Amino acid sequence: MADLKLLNDEQKANLNKFRNIVKDFKLKDSSDEYLLKWLIVQDFNVTRAENMLRQSLEWRRVREADDILDTYTPIEVMRKYFSIGQVGIDKFGCPVFACSFGRIDIKGIRLCLTNKEYNNFVTWLLETFVLSVQKEIERTGKLTLQMVFILDFEHFSMKQLASKLAVETILDIVKHFLANYPDLFRRAFVINAPRIFSVLFAMIKPLIPATDFPKIKIFAANKSEWLPALLEEIDADQLPSFYGGTLTDPDGNPKCPSKFNMGGEVPHTYYLSNNGPIAKNYMETVNIMAGVSGKKKFKFKVDVPESVMRSLK
Repeated sequence: MADLKLLNDEQKANLNKFRNIVKDFKLKDSSDEYLLKWLIVQDFNVTRAENMLRQSLEWRRVREADDILDTYTPIEVMRKYFSIGQVGIDKFGCPVFACSFGRIDIKGIRLCLTNKEYNNFVTWLLETFVLSVQKEIERTGKLTLQMVFILDFEHFSMKQLASKLAVETILDIVKHFLANYPDLFRRAFVINAPRIFSVLFAMIKPLIPATDFPKIKIFAANKSEWLPALLEEIDADQLPSFYGGTLTDPDGNPKCPSKFNMGGEVPHTYYLSNNGPIAKNYMETVNIMAGVSGKKKFKFKVDVPESVMRSLK
């Protein structure tokens, strides 16, 4: 996060130009600090920052992001098996979120969700990050505009990486986060990263703005390397005991399940396929003969924006 006082003359001029361009935009936050975020990730190119902001505003309209925290509540499978939660505050006043990423059954979770439910959850999650920052500003009166991630990749395996649905989901969440919440994270600690993490990171890398790369710290499974890095920026009482801090749940649980869960394999009873599809009055049944000529055109009524048709096999 750049300090407004440290901007050079050209950057200040671009900020003024950007402010004038977007003055009629319907923004929830029109402060210079917020506008600066869009310029930072676009290397202070005003045209690109404007285009990025316009696209994000349309995304927010389609996703109904302004109201999602009031209108949506994650379903049971997400509360139990999607690992994410705020555990504390770092030494710079930024909310710290922990995620046992390697233990999340991403493919299993996706098989439990309609596209609408998935989109709602992702939007809700990203808005939760923003809310955590806003609450910290209100609590301290300090202008805290960023957050911190601890992403634990222990148990991340080739099975997860080989799942097209899982990889698409990971890339989709990262894409929406970076495209619509620029310069929101101050630090991302990736810990217990296996060798195959490099394959996943290579796919994620094109989505990451150049200004965000220095914020990402990647560590293998050597705790003697990643723990000092965490404690350098996060006090021990703001870090779960499971990750080398002193924070526990009231019952002494070092994993702090009251703040975030450890993921795990999703029971098949949650899968949508077990509930069966709900027929719509515009659906039809057609028998298609195998072979070269076995083709048929279909017309589908799409009720929900951003709907996707895919094979889950």
